[in-house]
Amino acid sequence: MDKEVAIIAYAQLPYEADNNMSREVMVLKATRAAIEAAGLKREDLDTVITANNDYNDGRTISNMRLVEPAGSWHKNESKVEMDGTFGVLYALTRILSGDHDIALVVGESQASVYGGILPGIMMLDPTFDRQRWLLNEVSAAALQASAYMAAAGVSAEQIAAVAAKNLDNAALNPFALRSLKGADAKKVLASRPLYSPITELMTAPRCDGACAVVMASAKAAAKVEKPVWIKGVGFSHDSYVTERSLDSMGSLKLAADACYRQAGIEDPASQIDLAEVHECFAHEELMAYEALGFCEPLQGGVFFDSGATRLDGKLPVNASGGALGANAEYATGLARIIEAAMQIRGDAGRHQVKGVKTAVAHGQTGICAQENIVYVLGGE
Repeated sequence: MDKEVAIIAYAQLPYEADNNMSREVMVLKATRAAIEAAGLKREDLDTVITANNDYNDGRTISNMRLVEPAGSWHKNESKVEMDGTFGVLYALTRILSGDHDIALVVGESQASVYGGILPGIMMLDPTFDRQRWLLNEVSAAALQASAYMAAAGVSAEQIAAVAAKNLDNAALNPFALRSLKGADAKKVLASRPLYSPITELMTAPRCDGACAVVMASAKAAAKVEKPVWIKGVGFSHDSYVTERSLDSMGSLKLAADACYRQAGIEDPASQIDLAEVHECFAHEELMAYEALGFCEPLQGGVFFDSGATRLDGKLPVNASGGALGANAEYATGLARIIEAAMQIRGDAGRHQVKGVKTAVAHGQTGICAQENIVYVLGGE
């Protein structure tokens, strides 16, 4: 995909435990900021995609009251019931159809008004898993972590060190909810235990927040300074959590491989300058290194120990702090796209990495990263 669709502007609200505003006002602020950053008006939008979820919003047709705040009154409008990264795919296909030139995608969530892991339990098999109340997003992730640790020889200390890296990076990100400057593995391991081997600081903290991106066709993007081009995209959906191996991210690898073919990436470890990974739990970042082709299978711990993924490493991962810094569900992956675009444009401020020309952004949804999507982004 050579310079067909670009990201031309973006906006994030600070991620907070409780931002004390209505969902409508939150979406309005993110939308307005993104449109203004693009130098556009609401009337310039051709199509709008929202990313939100009926369970978490507590109402059916959860986008019905977001039409006006998202700028989509009398516009072509729809939504995805998953992360905003999939909303970007939806908008991408609409632009590539030739029917639209300017698209806006907004993702939002308010964890302060819904019941934590309870909505996720509704994704489980209703005849067995849901009834027994043993399996949930966190307990399933603990099984995933244990399976990966046994297969790859990774220790709890290494997983904790991943969390410490991201929390330290998050201290440089003004939008992050959770940060811990100078964090180390000991502090992470000493945090509240959840399901072994997972502790609280190894998990992405649910919060309130919204973010938005403005996308444009090549024709419309030609008028914009520093467009960030979508060079490739790939996505894949895996089997149900109890029907697949948990020691690897199979669907992420399939998504990455498809994306790289489209973007002309043959050696990700040398051709990618930075990655923003949607890690709901710290161990998933290690697994993502392998699935994204940054290292060989079962070598995620070794690759991390080399220092390659630190801010000053050869392939920084989650310079923003990643999802461990803030997890406004349905906006978390979209924030990874925004953060990658910020790095390419040199807009990342204190967590800016030098020389970023090509970046990977990853989004996921479902228990144990059941569904994954990968983008390769690049500048001029």
